[in-house]
Amino acid sequence: METPMTRLVGVRHPVVQTGMGWVAGPRLVSAVANAGALGILASATMSPERLRSAVREVTARTDAPFGVNLRADAGDAGERVRIIVEEGVRVASFALAPRRELIDRLKDAGVVVIPSVGARRHAEKVADWGADAVVVQGAEGGGHTGQVATTVLLPQVVDAVDIPVVAAGGFHDGRGLAAALAYGATGIAMGTRFLLTSDSTVPDGVKARYLAAAVADVTVTTAVDGLPHRMLRSELVDSLERSGRAAALLRAVRHAAAFRRLAGLSWPRMVRDGLAMRHGKDLTWSQVLLAATTPMLLKASMVDGRTDTGVMASGQVAGVIEDLPSCAELVDRIMAEAATTLDRLTGGRTVG
Repeated sequence: METPMTRLVGVRHPVVQTGMGWVAGPRLVSAVANAGALGILASATMSPERLRSAVREVTARTDAPFGVNLRADAGDAGERVRIIVEEGVRVASFALAPRRELIDRLKDAGVVVIPSVGARRHAEKVADWGADAVVVQGAEGGGHTGQVATTVLLPQVVDAVDIPVVAAGGFHDGRGLAAALAYGATGIAMGTRFLLTSDSTVPDGVKARYLAAAVADVTVTTAVDGLPHRMLRSELVDSLERSGRAAALLRAVRHAAAFRRLAGLSWPRMVRDGLAMRHGKDLTWSQVLLAATTPMLLKASMVDGRTDTGVMASGQVAGVIEDLPSCAELVDRIMAEAATTLDRLTGGRTVG
């Protein structure tokens, strides 16, 4: 299925795997790319050296295009942009609206720039700055999220910008792809659905927690880092929501120390990164530290399998996913379902 998105990035199918920290590593990204969709490496949980190594590993596993996701507010974002350019990565995506100079550097090097946004005004801003496309995530999506549902946000953005729009938040099958196309999107982006594949490196016990979850088990909480964060309800989430400020600060310092050692960061740099994620919110110091060290809470679950001490970012679709296909099986199934749905809606007439 050819759309403006597939033509822009050079993939066969209008499906994107989002850059999930500790999840979207070389194995998953290369499996998605080989399936004909766009895989995106999550770089925020990697050192620059590890990012370069991961890019080269993906390149060794596939000849297909792939991308790298960046945190625009990270202190070393410029260095990561340099690595993307030097290693010939096709696509750069951003978890937060990027700085204009980063877009300029990437586009000057021929890299396709696709920021992720959660509001119409942000889409308009990055489009004015030269973004090639935009991923629009509605409130159903996992991780940090907004309050506007995809079905309301998506048509607003489609009507507001002249660049390809990719829909995210609540998608997991071919019917969703058909619906997104009907709204005017040029493809869909999925995180939780790709996390729950056999190619994902997430421990089996953690995947089982996702598969067992009902829609009501996927909650939005501000207890982790002071920002609305969609995740599975867990022992840690319950504990954080009950904790007083002293206990929360102690926990935040402990996680911050562990993340500082892992990432090789200084305390001042970590505090600056945490403050950068506040987005104008009035956060406590424990929330500032947790904002900077949320990757450690994700690692506890996504890498170490410790659901009792970690968080499990999740879209609401976790409540309706029941299997663990390979990425190739998943993408083929989505495209077949989408074709059947569109064929039924159009009475067999060609859609173009």
